[in-house]
Amino acid sequence: MNVIHFFRGALWVSLFLLATAPIAQTAPQYGTWGFDLTAMDPSVKPGEDFNRYASGAWLDRTEIPADKPIASLRYLMSDTIEARLHDLMEAAAKSPPATLEGKVGAFYKAFMDEDRLQRIGKAAIAVEIKTIKRAPDRAVLTELMGRSTTDFYGSIYSLNTEVDLKDIGHYAVYIGQAGLGLPDRDYYLRPSFASQKKAYQAYVAQLLSLLGWKDADACAAAVVQFETRIAEVSWTKAEQRDLDKVYNPYPTAALNGLTPGFAWNAFLRGAEITTVGRVIIAEQSAFPKITAIYQATPLSALKAWQAFTVTDNAAFYMSEPFSAARFQFRNRILSGQPAEPVRWKRAIHAVSGGDCGATGDHLDCFGNMGFAVGQLYTGKFFPPEAKAKIEALVVNVKAAMRARLERLDWMTPATRAQALDKLDTYQIKVGYPEHPRDFSGLKIREEDLLGDVRLAAEWDWQFQIGRLQSPVDRSAWSMTPQTNDAYNGTLRDIVFPAGILQPPLFDPAADPAINYGGIGAVIGHELSHGFDDEGRKLDAKGELRDWWTAQDAAEFTLRATKLAAQYSAYEPVPGTHINGELTLGENIADLGGLNVALDAYHRSQLGHSAPVLDGFTGDQRVFLGWAQAWRGKAREDYVRKQVVSDPHSPRAFRVIGPTRNIDEWYAAFGVKRGDAYYLDPEQRVRIW
Repeated sequence: MNVIHFFRGALWVSLFLLATAPIAQTAPQYGTWGFDLTAMDPSVKPGEDFNRYASGAWLDRTEIPADKPIASLRYLMSDTIEARLHDLMEAAAKSPPATLEGKVGAFYKAFMDEDRLQRIGKAAIAVEIKTIKRAPDRAVLTELMGRSTTDFYGSIYSLNTEVDLKDIGHYAVYIGQAGLGLPDRDYYLRPSFASQKKAYQAYVAQLLSLLGWKDADACAAAVVQFETRIAEVSWTKAEQRDLDKVYNPYPTAALNGLTPGFAWNAFLRGAEITTVGRVIIAEQSAFPKITAIYQATPLSALKAWQAFTVTDNAAFYMSEPFSAARFQFRNRILSGQPAEPVRWKRAIHAVSGGDCGATGDHLDCFGNMGFAVGQLYTGKFFPPEAKAKIEALVVNVKAAMRARLERLDWMTPATRAQALDKLDTYQIKVGYPEHPRDFSGLKIREEDLLGDVRLAAEWDWQFQIGRLQSPVDRSAWSMTPQTNDAYNGTLRDIVFPAGILQPPLFDPAADPAINYGGIGAVIGHELSHGFDDEGRKLDAKGELRDWWTAQDAAEFTLRATKLAAQYSAYEPVPGTHINGELTLGENIADLGGLNVALDAYHRSQLGHSAPVLDGFTGDQRVFLGWAQAWRGKAREDYVRKQVVSDPHSPRAFRVIGPTRNIDEWYAAFGVKRGDAYYLDPEQRVRIW
């Protein structure tokens, strides 16, 4: 839906009625009006810990499943998606092989054929390993790194295509730092992660031993030393959030001057992009240092690193010794997850793509056949009438965002006018893409799982580089329809896939206040991303440009810094603090989204008083809807990994952090000075 202008008057009212009118459904999924009252702990004052007040009883009675690092209502949403995908793929496995269903089914059957994978063993990646062993020099290894776009090879530099932020009518090739097998540079450099780093070296040695690699232990030490040196010169994730600093266009002919000695022609040849005349370098100052490390590392160590990386990337799809080793390290040690998911769940991730370790609470589906699966998913589980209802609710929330921008007291008129222009250009995409991708040319065989992964990766990469010669398609999606998430993209688009549009975020039978606190706040969250510390650097055309007055930029920075300091003081597990700089964009969006949702709910009342349900006012129910949306608990190892590698705050502080900065929360729950999370009015952060 391309929303350019806001609807007012009678049309706005009709859209509100469409968004909030009940549809045929027996009852809300949670409680009698959309909120589970049995989850609460009323012995806790809201101002002492709003997360426990809203969810304490649930937290106490809920055990984290052995095959997951988290228990949450969002995870239950992913469980629903998985169950639906299981049914779809079981049915697809019986379809004619040339059809879309048949291809999905063949991929699924290939993963489920565990006996065949056991017989194949390490031979599944024999071609890659043989190619690595025979490489005579770094130039050949560099070309293999370019092939990381279509095969299991690793690379010290990442490649992807995206809209050119200073030429928004075209796509560009972006190249960034890479090369680390641990979740973040901090795992190599912080003493607090010493045990994980030691376990990682043992894991490297284990995979090399399974390959029959000579001197596996010594080679593993060399691999970890190589990656540690890269970590030492890599940018932090917080530094990578500065769009001005990560946009560095280079003619490809000039790359050798940036990193002398690196065979860029071979790298680009491996990636099949030899005709590209210009690329965009991200962490510019790190590139010469990473290349120097690559040049100084013995060829034998580089071969061992590449052999391990291929095996690590492929292990999820391989026989039990490899897949079990991968799970033991990447899921059990890094995330504290005791048990591996059953095979059919792993098969779903294999076909749909995404995080094959399933360690987060999203079902992220990129690559492989994710968009093909999405066509089957939405055809059965997301009818057009559901799409219409969400689109109407989006318009209401967007109108509230406009009203907040119009009355913002700290922004000058010149910047405000451009902010409103930018808001008007946003496309809201709901459910599924208007134009499905064509998979007719993709060949899938049920007897060759790793071959299917390679073919799907090649198909996806050809799609990516094929668009380099075409104008930007503003209708395109970069997230599949079955994904339990949402995003604000470089196309000035906000995308809400079908997978996220289910309780507790959106329940058409629930009280509207709960939906505003759930999906309404998520919609507001994504809108706010267009104006967070990164998004504010893109103008109404989507171009990277400073369109703020110096006064406004300074005031925004002051307020954002204040919010970052708040979050940096939070300690989700003992001895581990949130990184307020890394999580700043998401925290700004949470605060803005909840403010916008509350305003949108007030607008929806059309001047009438909200009803009181079970003693809870409308405002209270909006805040409870937000708390319910983020209800969950995580293993401590997972949280420790999250705070160094994830721009999202741990869920308890996604509940606590925004609410304590909103005046209406204090009034709704009677929060007083002396309560643990009370903030004086002048200390509350007000941005959007």
